[in-house]
Amino acid sequence: MLTLGVDPGTATTGYGLIAEKGEKLVFVDHGVILTSSKETAQSRLRNIYVEIKKLIKKHRPEAIAIEKLFFGANTKTAIAVGQARGMTLLAAAEAKVPVAEYTPLEVKMAVTGYGKADKKQVQQMVKTLLGLAIVPKPDDAADALAIAICHLHSYKVLAL
Repeated sequence: MLTLGVDPGTATTGYGLIAEKGEKLVFVDHGVILTSSKETAQSRLRNIYVEIKKLIKKHRPEAIAIEKLFFGANTKTAIAVGQARGMTLLAAAEAKVPVAEYTPLEVKMAVTGYGKADKKQVQQMVKTLLGLAIVPKPDDAADALAIAICHLHSYKVLAL
């Protein structure tokens, strides 16, 4: 199963593609969608939408995994992330690709086995699980790979 993991954000949306070949996870691609703070909010969201659509068209994932919205101390950031999530959900719906959503705790548990793992621990495990020579960069892309790994470790139980 080819899974597109997405770590949504207005300035930077990370993405990571991982294929499951038998019991093995195979790295396919990763990167970020960047938008400029000089653009309008609508333009930034449109860019995210267009780029996610391009990724879906190019790679044809069988599933999209995205981080659930986490409301921390910064409500303004949460709203912006929610808008970027919406662009991903819309692109997935149009392409008829099923979407699975995971909390940060679920992602950390799936990747490291420890729900309070820090960012460096998660990134190191992403590197190890995918057999990469170095930790994937930037952080948003590494996070998206972790979300995809979470899905590939979870989807059979969730029946998605």
